[in-house]
Order: sequence, then C-alpha cells, then structure tokens
Amino acid sequence: MKPVIEMKNITKRFPGIVANDNVTLSLEKGEIHALLGENGAGKSTLMSILFGLYEPDEGTIEVNGQPVNIKDPNDANRYGIGMVHQHFKLVDNFTVLENILLGIEPTEKGIFKPNLARKRVEELSKQYNFNIDPDAKIEDISVGMQQRVEIIKMLYRNNDILIFDEPTAVLTPQEIDELMKIMHQLVSEGKSIIFITHKLNEIKHVADRVTILRKGKYISTVDVENTTVEMMSELMVGRKVNLSLELEPKETGKTVLKVRNLSYNPLNPAAKSLANLNFDLKEGEILGIAGIEGNGQTELIYALTGLIDHTEGTIELNGEDVSKASIRHRNTHGLAHIPEDRQKHGLVLDFSLSENFALQTYFEDAYQKNGMIDFDKREQHAKQLIEQFDVRSGEGAKTKVRSMSGGNQQKAIVAREMERDHNVLIAVQPTRGLDVGAIEYIHRQIVNERDAGKAILMVSLEMNEVLGLSDRILVMYKGEFVGALNPKEITEQDLGLYMAGVKKEAVDYEK
Repeated sequence: MKPVIEMKNITKRFPGIVANDNVTLSLEKGEIHALLGENGAGKSTLMSILFGLYEPDEGTIEVNGQPVNIKDPNDANRYGIGMVHQHFKLVDNFTVLENILLGIEPTEKGIFKPNLARKRVEELSKQYNFNIDPDAKIEDISVGMQQRVEIIKMLYRNNDILIFDEPTAVLTPQEIDELMKIMHQLVSEGKSIIFITHKLNEIKHVADRVTILRKGKYISTVDVENTTVEMMSELMVGRKVNLSLELEPKETGKTVLKVRNLSYNPLNPAAKSLANLNFDLKEGEILGIAGIEGNGQTELIYALTGLIDHTEGTIELNGEDVSKASIRHRNTHGLAHIPEDRQKHGLVLDFSLSENFALQTYFEDAYQKNGMIDFDKREQHAKQLIEQFDVRSGEGAKTKVRSMSGGNQQKAIVAREMERDHNVLIAVQPTRGLDVGAIEYIHRQIVNERDAGKAILMVSLEMNEVLGLSDRILVMYKGEFVGALNPKEITEQDLGLYMAGVKKEAVDYEK
C-alpha cells in the first residue's frame, strides 16, 4: 500500500542557509508520524512546503502515490492536507465561526450567510467535545480554545492529512492531554497526522514513528516503541543531554523585589483578578510561580513589569516604589523580563536581529553618540550574542526576526534580557518552544544568574521545571497564593493538588 504522503529529496534554500537539504519523509495512512529536530532544524519549513506556503527548490511530493505540484494552501486543501500552525492563523476580532469559514464563505445570492455552515461547525465541536461557542471572538477565548478552532478549520474542509506544528508549545498540561486524546480519535477515524515537536515524552506517548532532522539534514526514521527518549535526544542534538540540575545551597542576599497587598480588578471580563498578593524576592534565589494557566500569573507579571496598572498595593524594586513607574524606568533600574508571548511583547518581528537586541539599550551611551546610533557597535554586540547563545539565523545580525524559528526567537529574547544590566530577572515560560539541547543551556544560564547573586522570578507551566529549578515555590490559584512550598519536600502530585485548588494554606511572604 502506497504512503498517503511521500516527500522525496526535498531541498529548500533561503539567503544564507539551506533549510532543508535532501530530506525524505513518508506518512502511512492512519499513523501519527512525529517530526523531531532542534530549533531551526528545518521541520516547519518542510511542512510549509507540504502545505504550499513554500515551493521546494528540488525534490518531489506524492499524495497517495500520485505526483503533485502544491503551489499554495488552496492546492494543499484540494489534496486533503490541512495544517495547524505554531502561531495560529486566526483573526482576533472575528468570531470563531467567521474564522472557520474564512476563504470558503457560504453565500446566498452573493451575500455572506454564516448560518448555512453553523450546524456543521456545532456538530464537529460536539463530536470532539470541544465546547466552542461559534459566536465567541477569538480575542476573548483561551489559547487552547484557539487551537481547537484551528483543528475544526481543518475538519470542516474535510482534510485527511493533518499537520500539527508544535501544537503543545502554548498549552497547559491538561490541554496537552486533551490534544493527545483528540489526535488518537482523529487517527481512529482514518486521518493521518504529522506531528512537529521536540518534546520527547509526547512522542513516546502519541507517535508511531519519528523522523529526525538536524541542521536541515535527514538523520533517521525509527519506530517510537523500540526507541528510548535518550536515543531520540541524542539523534536530535548529536550528543548526550543532561536536563537534571542540582542547585547548590546558597545564602540569599537582600530583598530586591518587594510586593505588598497587590490587587487587580480588571475592566475586561476576560482578564483575571488578583487578590492581596504579598511576596519578597531576594538576591541569589529562584522563586518559582506554579499554577494552571489562567489563574492570574499573566496579570501578576504584567503588573510587575508595568504592562498593566494594578488597582491596589505597592511594588518595590531595589528599595524604590515603582508602582507608577514606566516600563522603561523599571528596565533601566534593574528589571529584565522574558515575556510569556515572545511575538507580542518580546520582539518587533519586522526588525532585524541586531535591532531587536538593541531595543532596550539603543539610547545608552555605549550604542549612541550625540543622538546618533553607532551601527558598528550594535552589529558587534549582536554578533556576540548570536554566538554566545547559539541563535541560529540565515543572515546573522541582519536576519529579519519574523523569518526565524520560534525557538530561535525565544533564544534571542533570553540572550538580550540576560546580557543587559539587571539584578532581577522575571522569566515567564523561559524554555517554551525550545528543544532539549536549548533547554539544557537556558536552565544552566538561569542557575548561573542565581549563583551570581541575581534574583529570578520564574513562571512556568512545566511542573518538572518549577520543581527542578526553584529554591522556593509559590502556587497561584484564582488570583491568590495558596501555597508556599519547598521543592525538595514535595512531589509533582502534591504540587498538582495545590495548583488545582484542592490544597490551600496561608502564605507567609517573609519566608
């Protein structure tokens, strides 16, 4: 029986880089086939070729044994190929229904009639237990719900070959479990799935086979059942990876971030409120904030960094009340911030890498003179960070950030924030979208920051990351702190009970 998809000897070049170098991939009917590789290994490029976003420079594609020429996504849809992109292709101020029908709008006498398709959308939502309101606006629903909208878009178009590009990068653990169930259900109904990821445990949980790419080249295709996580990791990075870090006991220094009675009552009903939050952050410690997504972590970080104005309470940074201070003032007075949403708050996508590295420092004396930017110094600075943090980009410092992989965009932000002058680092999902090699490196950098006397406030949805990197843990539930925990004395199960609100305790912010 012929594979449903066969990509043979695919090569794709961009300025300064060969993204895919003679890559071959086959997908059998009814299988979940994982595509594994480091950030910038060429995974998304290969799938963008299959979906018609790029045309290959060399190589051929066959669908059900027949050669095809896929020039655009409309061609892909005609061959039954659909794709859920890593960064969703949704219009924020359109409704769920309008987004699903975009490009194939049902009309009557030339007039858009969305209700002609409403029943089918509602049936799909019910069939997969998505519980999506067709009339909700995209901007008002969670990231997990937005992903479900993308899946319904594929199913509504009767796609049988489904591409998921890093589908779990922005999901909570609970949403990831739900997605895995949905993928199994889709395959049981005769669909075939290509699953782009670098999360090895998810591959073990859901995939039948895995194809590994490294630096644009095909490395191997193996059966998941007969391959260990360690073997896949080594094939992906080309070396053994160690993600277990032991934090050496360390005396903490003075308090550098003091939060008292912080409350937030949002006007927007979609935002979460904060209720009377208190904590201290000291030099030489990593304070982990744990919680299921949507329990106020985002609002807390926005308030600390100045992205929103909190309603009550005070924020002291290095002894100064910065409750009303601007974002720039906080940045130039010791605060660095790795944001939750790298594209919305971390980067200017159409700027070059060197421009993005200089966003918070271009006005300083080191990079300007008499109001004129010193471009040579800026480029030199960018080249240093690219090399130090292994930020992979086709044209070096001149690369437009939009063209880089999500993982390398993340590494660029981490490089910029850790390198500039600060003594408090707020790191939100610092390894989101990174491969195991990059995770190992970023974890080491965070621990180095702590050992150098910096204070780190880390927010992560990954329980093993919070438990493995934190000196102390505060758990958030419905906008409150419900537990202050010692990571050496609790299990993932204990932490999960606090995160779910089953366990609660009074929190002493001075401990």
